[in-house]
Amino acid sequence: MEYTKLGTTGLDVSRLCLGCMTYGVPDRGNHAWTLNEEASRPILRQAVEAGINFFDTANVYSDGTSEEIVGRALKDFTRREEVVIATKVHGRMRPGPNGAGLSRKAIMAEIDASLTRLGTDYVDLYQIHRFDHDVEIEETLEALHDVVKAGKARYIGASSMYAWQFATMLHVAETNGWTRFATMQNYVNLLYREEEREMLPLCEAEGIGVIPWSPLARGRLTRDWDETTERSQTDEFGKTLYAHTADADRRVMEEVAKIAAERSIPRAQVALAWVLAKSAVSAPIIGASKPGHLDDAIAALQLGLTTGEIARLEAPYVPHAVVGFQ
Repeated sequence: MEYTKLGTTGLDVSRLCLGCMTYGVPDRGNHAWTLNEEASRPILRQAVEAGINFFDTANVYSDGTSEEIVGRALKDFTRREEVVIATKVHGRMRPGPNGAGLSRKAIMAEIDASLTRLGTDYVDLYQIHRFDHDVEIEETLEALHDVVKAGKARYIGASSMYAWQFATMLHVAETNGWTRFATMQNYVNLLYREEEREMLPLCEAEGIGVIPWSPLARGRLTRDWDETTERSQTDEFGKTLYAHTADADRRVMEEVAKIAAERSIPRAQVALAWVLAKSAVSAPIIGASKPGHLDDAIAALQLGLTTGEIARLEAPYVPHAVVGFQ
């Protein structure tokens, strides 16, 4: 396993972050394709044994059961000080006017609920899952600062939003002397490269660690165009991400397949190696529901695409409508 500093922090993280949306009670929340606890634990153990020390979940994943499963597994498989646990806040956790969002009330309630489910006194990275248009930035940032000062989080991060929104939040935090965002978790892969225009350059300029979600485009880059999975058939959010660029996306996927065939390796390694080659990226967030998924991700660390291969992969891309902020 390779390790890197997370942005300009002193925190050492594995170059792969295991995304834990895959692990949760299937009939809780909106992800019927998740692995239950019995099926999740071998994958989580494999990740720990492979040297992955960075795990990302969210309060909203499978109605909180992802945090519960991950927390119990990490407690059994390693020591708390050896792992970097990240979770997120914003999504709806209960009915009513204060059951979601980034108000002070919501943040203070949800950090405590997440810590209880994870079975820990603190998280290493506490992230806002989306931008909240209904709450003043100052209220959110001061509440996050107080979470850090209370010892409940070591660092804070943000997720998908417009670059101007993130730049504004960085400025407001600096102006008020509040804790600065250390990371940006955004949507980056060969089928969606719009973040290269503004967000990735902003993060590089500001020393923000980038931990992109869905680096394999929810598995689309790993299989034939017409092949489906249980997740692809039931993932309603995923269906919204690739609705209008099918022809260009198909050409990208075909180029991934060609390079994988030339190298005699799985397509997942090629697609992930492209993300890892981005200078702004600290650690892509990978999903794994089978042991082979982790094996491919680890192999991608050593792949090293040539400049010619990167050019071939990027050539078919066309501009996409901005998505992923919902």
